[in-house]
Amino acid sequence: MDFNALSERFRNFAERECKGSSPLYEQLARSIADDQKLLKLAARSKPGQPAPNLFLGAVHYLLLSGIEHELATFYASLVDEPGESTKAYHCFSDFCRQFENEIIQLLENKLVQTNEVRRCAYLYPSFCRIYQLTQKPLALIEIGTSAGFQLLWDQYSYSYKSKEKYGAKQSTLEIIAEIKGVKAPFLLKHSPPVSRRIGIDLHINDLNVPEDYLWMKALIWPEHHERNCYFEQAATCVRNHSLELMEGEGISLLPQIVSTIPEDSTICIFHTHVANQIPSDSKINLCAYIKSLGEGRNVFHLYNNMWDLDLHLDYYINGNEHCETLAETDGHGRWFKWRL
Repeated sequence: MDFNALSERFRNFAERECKGSSPLYEQLARSIADDQKLLKLAARSKPGQPAPNLFLGAVHYLLLSGIEHELATFYASLVDEPGESTKAYHCFSDFCRQFENEIIQLLENKLVQTNEVRRCAYLYPSFCRIYQLTQKPLALIEIGTSAGFQLLWDQYSYSYKSKEKYGAKQSTLEIIAEIKGVKAPFLLKHSPPVSRRIGIDLHINDLNVPEDYLWMKALIWPEHHERNCYFEQAATCVRNHSLELMEGEGISLLPQIVSTIPEDSTICIFHTHVANQIPSDSKINLCAYIKSLGEGRNVFHLYNNMWDLDLHLDYYINGNEHCETLAETDGHGRWFKWRL
């Protein structure tokens, strides 16, 4: 393990992701970056997983599970008035020393599978774009689906900092986001039709299994009460709908799945904030497969975090290839800047 590289990952996590969003995680990540003992512990993370998210999520999970320790007093997810984040590290280090074995067990077996339902705020105009081009029901195939929240994007309502609502307007879950910039996406008043909802992941999180449910909540940063509310509302929606969820390596399962989708549906393969965990050769193979599939039928590939952070739509209609950069997006779905 290259501990210098791991240290830099924690510094980047603190500066680029946590700053201005989670004071606690920013402070902890900066301190971990300079602590060889905790870096050694974080290095036990499963290969290919983002170590900062996994390590901090493991500690949060243990606290949420009921372990009593002074560290809990710094977590806004556990107490109403958390302590000053700059004073949390001593307790954090002590917690990791006391519960090292439990942390290692989680690091070696869990995956970072944040189901950020608010990302549907930019998926909605993306699928409106696809339906605008094909006028056929959409057959959804999500790689890295976790519990399947994003497969139900058509069952939520949307508001973009205006009085107008889009999507399933009577939904119990309303997603609010901001559209930045001067360009506005095409938005259907009502959700486009969906014919299939298929989700693939190495591990499917079953919301009816307490361990899975708690792990997903643990991946939500402690200060993010709004994200937690979205999560709980989306969990209720998922429990009330039927999804086709399967475990396995997404790219290898695609041919079998695609063969079951009739020509009167539009194949939509999509993934958000997952490709950074996919090996480079697998990403190349995925694109090559979609290209070969596009020679015989229409297919759409919607993704971000693959080659860069932007939201992209690559698609094949009548054998012709098209590549569009749709938007710049916030990682938690709070805003997006439409580019098309």
